[in-house]
Amino acid sequence: MKSAKFLAMSTILGSAVFLAACGGEDEATGSGTASEGSSEELSGQVQGDGSSTVAPVMEAIVEEYAAAQPSVQVSSGVSGTGGGFEKFIAGETAFSNASRPISEEETAGLEEAGIDFTEVELAYDGLSVVVSQENDWVDYLTVEELKEMWVETGEEKTWADIREGWPEEPIEYYSPGTDSGTYDYFNEVILEEEDIVRSATLSEDDNVLVQGVLGSPNAVGYFGYAYYLENQDTLRAVPIDNGDGPVEPNNETIESGEYAPLSRPLFTYVSNDAVAEDPATADFIKFAIGNAGDLSEAVGYVRAPQGVYDEDMATIEELAGE
Repeated sequence: MKSAKFLAMSTILGSAVFLAACGGEDEATGSGTASEGSSEELSGQVQGDGSSTVAPVMEAIVEEYAAAQPSVQVSSGVSGTGGGFEKFIAGETAFSNASRPISEEETAGLEEAGIDFTEVELAYDGLSVVVSQENDWVDYLTVEELKEMWVETGEEKTWADIREGWPEEPIEYYSPGTDSGTYDYFNEVILEEEDIVRSATLSEDDNVLVQGVLGSPNAVGYFGYAYYLENQDTLRAVPIDNGDGPVEPNNETIESGEYAPLSRPLFTYVSNDAVAEDPATADFIKFAIGNAGDLSEAVGYVRAPQGVYDEDMATIEELAGE
């Protein structure tokens, strides 16, 4: 059953799979904290998939774990949150990374497949709305302007349509694809389930979105905070006004929730049976929880409260029979 509690940038890989196949010397993560893990040498394979937003922190975890357990191969694909849940429901993966909470439909699919699971909170993210640094007119956007900008109306929109005095140039849109949890979150809190503009370029690869926005001063896009930080020399994060004045995404405003409504938790969902029956899976998930705070900060996200990690660790240890 789902646990009662409900509710990433070292290197962004261009391939769809991150693979930790061999060990080496444990490299510094920038956090100043030693990696946590089992002293018992293990072997095996652990497969995961899911969110591209979670990918940076999960990649960092996988790389660090390779040094701790060189005989355990951990792969984490990037099919998007929805695509990852499809593989999780099909029993193809032991963990599923998600940039939104699991949906009722996905929960029902897991129940039908007989897969009990636990939600593990890895970090916090601030979904970042970005423009090129060549865009010198957008000082901030209200939540209402964001919706007006991104909702399909049947007509081409210019910047001047959003706010008087802005250029009469067509807006170019770059959005995560429909399998992305980031798309789902934006759809829920900004679009409010209305259709996104048909002219938007959709991609599950956040690097495609980055390059698209870089290519034009009239472009706007959105993706996870870590991807913005990786490209902050060429992109500009737009402050968002939710009624109390414009707020920029940063560690403080994301952690406090002041950067609303675009602050959100990042998760991985774990198969209870995989944890209970496979020591390698249990060890990797415990390692992920024990190091998620430091490594999430190392790649540009915000650590969750320690109490969240402690609760998740206790749940996994109980599943593993410890």
